Amino acid sequence: MLSSIRNVSYILLRKANARNLQTTYCALSDSLFVHRDTKDNNPDVHFEFTPENLKRAEAIMAIYPEGHKRAAVIPLLDLAQRQHGWLPITAMHKVAEILDMPRMRVYEVATFYTMFNRNPTGKYHVQVCTTTPCWLRGSDDIMNCIKKKLNIKPGEISADGLFSLSEVECLGACVNAPMIQVNDDYFEDLTVKDTEEILEDLKNDRVPKAGPRSGRFASEPSGGLTSLKGEPPGPGFGVRSDL
Repeated sequence: MLSSIRNVSYILLRKANARNLQTTYCALSDSLFVHRDTKDNNPDVHFEFTPENLKRAEAIMAIYPEGHKRAAVIPLLDLAQRQHGWLPITAMHKVAEILDMPRMRVYEVATFYTMFNRNPTGKYHVQVCTTTPCWLRGSDDIMNCIKKKLNIKPGEISADGLFSLSEVECLGACVNAPMIQVNDDYFEDLTVKDTEEILEDLKNDRVPKAGPRSGRFASEPSGGLTSLKGEPPGPGFGVRSDL
């Protein structure tokens, strides 16, 4: 009897586990968070701050109170990346040495923030936001346009070394979705045509206009102002006449 009950329970459990479960889409990063030595990124790659950038690093550290210079790890990593073009492991070691902090603490920062590129990038690093607001406004079309135009996928560099592509999470321009970031510039309110024009300008070493491409100045309502359209009323407006 006990054996039969166990068999029935096992069958029911198998049926329950066989049900189709609905899950949300899992987007995988195009970056590996654990370091692997490569020809371009290994402990033998030389990195030293230039004299000019070393002075900048000292000026940055001087901002922080005595005993708290480790708080300068993010701006120093950014400085190293701007000098080298991306962030090799030896640049992290140099930042750890300057700030007198364990290398592991620097690794933790560099792998947490997607602003740090720990592998070589193209001259123009194109980052496409695909988080919900941008996705609802057509970021898939923007991504497909870029992949087709450059013939690369996220995590890859174009054959001429001019472009690299990344899929990223929210870049903070949700009101102007869909948008992309190229190096330090944001391009917002994009259509496929806008994206093609931007890439064509970059290919020909022209500087495309950054910001919204829809005619907006910033993030004001796309259809124009809906309030505060006239002169504000003076004192006493709306107050009862008998008061």
